[in-house]
Amino acid sequence: MRQVFLDHQSATPVLPEVLTAMLPWFSAEFGAPASFHRRGLAARRALELARGQFAQFLNAPSPEDIIFTSGGTEAANLAVLGTAYAQEKRGRHIVASATEHLSVLRTIAFLEGRGWTCTRVGVDRRGWVDPAAVRAALTADTVLICVHHANHELGAVQPISEIGQLAQDRGLTFFVDATATGGWLPIDVQAMGASLLSLSPHRLYGPKGVGVLYRHRQARLVAVQHGGSQEGGRRAGTENVPAIVGAGQAAQLALGELPERGRLTAALQARLWAGIGAQIPHVQLLGPDLGPARLSTNVNLAIEFVEGEGLVLRLDLQGVAAATGPACLSRALKVSHVLQAIGLDHGLAQGNLVFSLGRDNTEADIDYTIAVLTETVGRLRSLSPLWEEFQRGTLVSAITSRAGE
Repeated sequence: MRQVFLDHQSATPVLPEVLTAMLPWFSAEFGAPASFHRRGLAARRALELARGQFAQFLNAPSPEDIIFTSGGTEAANLAVLGTAYAQEKRGRHIVASATEHLSVLRTIAFLEGRGWTCTRVGVDRRGWVDPAAVRAALTADTVLICVHHANHELGAVQPISEIGQLAQDRGLTFFVDATATGGWLPIDVQAMGASLLSLSPHRLYGPKGVGVLYRHRQARLVAVQHGGSQEGGRRAGTENVPAIVGAGQAAQLALGELPERGRLTAALQARLWAGIGAQIPHVQLLGPDLGPARLSTNVNLAIEFVEGEGLVLRLDLQGVAAATGPACLSRALKVSHVLQAIGLDHGLAQGNLVFSLGRDNTEADIDYTIAVLTETVGRLRSLSPLWEEFQRGTLVSAITSRAGE
């Protein structure tokens, strides 16, 4: 059976070059970076090399602007909580898009339970945030704006530079969650006007267990994890040297491969959507149309008269790994807040299926996936009473048009 992995938004395999760079730091070079002996010095130098690699990756002014954490979630938590605590005397209001990752929204909800307020800016049916709506949400009490680089479910690339300019004009901290785009789109924190920006290296062919937070030197940020003075006093705890070394190597490789990765995934994305549209009726592409406004790795579908969970399980039995909604919600079997934010019909949201492409996928993978999905949808619909009602004409389809038509 062919094995096709189309869930790269949740995780990517560690590249051989990345693993090779990491291996010595598990055994021969095991020193703690805070130690003053030779092994500690070697570890510190390894961290500084990785900082430099990420500074180049993000076009950050200095390697000192890079903070390593345990993952993208911790990086987002530090950005939101650290800013809120640092600026609470100035104000206690946050503006965030309604489709931010849960690592951002749930951190904001935590703050709301302790006296902060937040205006959640809605999105249009494609998942785009309007900068004018962000501007309208600002108050004299606002200290932080949170808008992701691209939506992790819909692939909608946001007008980050416009919002960044707005934040700069108002003297506000601007946090950009770039976990969906790192390794797939160019990221320039200076052009974006980002005060803070987070990454998850395990989504760009690096290891799990490490996150990255860029901090502009003028952004006020206090630590939320206390202990030692690691990471410039902003993130206590012995650094995960092997993972950080691997993450830096993954960033360096991604920077060199960005154009080719984009060309490959854009071609495969178009092939996948065209094939599904030709073979399966009553399917809607969620998010922006294919093109520069959408991540080339993302194909998010609403497939009517089936359930996403059943689709994912049956596809897996045929060797195709996909997702329904974000990985952090998959066990909860809930409709994601992103699909709710775009006003998607609940029945269509139940049939949500997300494919996320990677650098090693091929045309043969895509053709196999189209064939397996077509067969699987047909089988599940044959068992669906809703499909039977639709066939009899007693139920109307909720899909009135298809993207691109």
